[in-house]
Amino acid sequence: MKSVLIIGYVWPEPKSSAAGTRMLELVQYFLEQDIHVTFASAAALSPHRFELGQWNVREVEIKLNCSSFDHFVAELQPDLVLFDRFFTEEQFGWRVEQACPQALRILDSEDLHSLRHVRHQLLKAEQRLQENERARQSVGPVSSTSEALFAQMAQDDMALREIAAIYRCDLTLVISTYEMSLLQGDFGVPENLLHYCPFLTRPSEADTALPHFAQRQHFVTIGNFRHEPNWDAVLWLKHQLWPMIHAQLPQAELHIYGAYPPPKATQLHNPGQGFHIKGWAADVGEIMRNTRVCLAPLRFGAGIKGKLMDACYWHTPSVTTSIGAEGFCSDVSWPGMIADEAAAFVAGATQLYQDQNSWNKWHGAIEPYLQHLFSIDQQSRLRYRLQSLLANISSERCSNFVGQMLRHHNYQSLRFKSLWIEAKNR
Repeated sequence: MKSVLIIGYVWPEPKSSAAGTRMLELVQYFLEQDIHVTFASAAALSPHRFELGQWNVREVEIKLNCSSFDHFVAELQPDLVLFDRFFTEEQFGWRVEQACPQALRILDSEDLHSLRHVRHQLLKAEQRLQENERARQSVGPVSSTSEALFAQMAQDDMALREIAAIYRCDLTLVISTYEMSLLQGDFGVPENLLHYCPFLTRPSEADTALPHFAQRQHFVTIGNFRHEPNWDAVLWLKHQLWPMIHAQLPQAELHIYGAYPPPKATQLHNPGQGFHIKGWAADVGEIMRNTRVCLAPLRFGAGIKGKLMDACYWHTPSVTTSIGAEGFCSDVSWPGMIADEAAAFVAGATQLYQDQNSWNKWHGAIEPYLQHLFSIDQQSRLRYRLQSLLANISSERCSNFVGQMLRHHNYQSLRFKSLWIEAKNR
């Protein structure tokens, strides 16, 4: 039986974030392929984490900058090692290569962190030009062509680190078609180093009978409050979008769910304005299936947005921005309204909420989209790709000379830095 070591940035929390759901999908995929899974993380054990032990997955707590990991991975000798995001590869990649050089090294990017970071910087630069907080929070998403984004990212330290990690690994899983295009077209990353791998399975419980227009009410948005794009979306809703919607629909409410709500978020709770900070979502499916419209006013971000995927699963029409929808758009159009200007966003939200014909149109567009999205057997594609890499690992690495150079130089610097920290902490 083959084995995989997954090195998690955090322990999977499917009820906290889309990243947690994505990680559990990958764990489940490996188990279904009869691959033994060990999950290790240097993060503190969270009470909200999924208990992997119930799936017979071994859980191991590891330490940063500590040679105990070297002994652990050398004894384990996994066939595959999956790094959860690029900074995990930076910490442990050189140790994995040193202890088990033949192991296939896979990077799960989750989303391009550098893309999200640069977009955030562009938004903040635009906001700094405004005179007051209300004006700053009324700035919409900053539109940029892929060429302009590349020009910004090419000078960004995080992008340099993230792209370097992609080259150092044998394969990187990319969740978004937009990011595949950006990496290949603008950064010139070879196609053989990337694998498009969106969400793998559709929740079976979402196939049950769903409430229709008249049985649903209110607006919803969901997202981990610790994730900066989600918190930023709440601020845009609070300061500009929701007051405009509420003026037209005074009986409607906005329910904001998300893990780890901080005091600055709960202080925004205002039932008189129909603005409800709900906090943790006990059952996302139950919430979505009974809500009329999902709002996702994302001014920056990257990847596939979990809240929009959940809205699709439960056939809840949505309004989002171009950035919110970009990860989903390929050869089939996104089945929801897209608006980057506040007035257009509000118009879309109020129309969906009031006009049953409009709601039915978008509600009906979701199922064909999902059928197309999951018509491709992503699990078989991934299985074939991994089998091919495992069978030809030496030749594949020889063809990635840039990756070899980066491993030689970067791993040496990261290695000595880590060893210095370890010695310092003794």
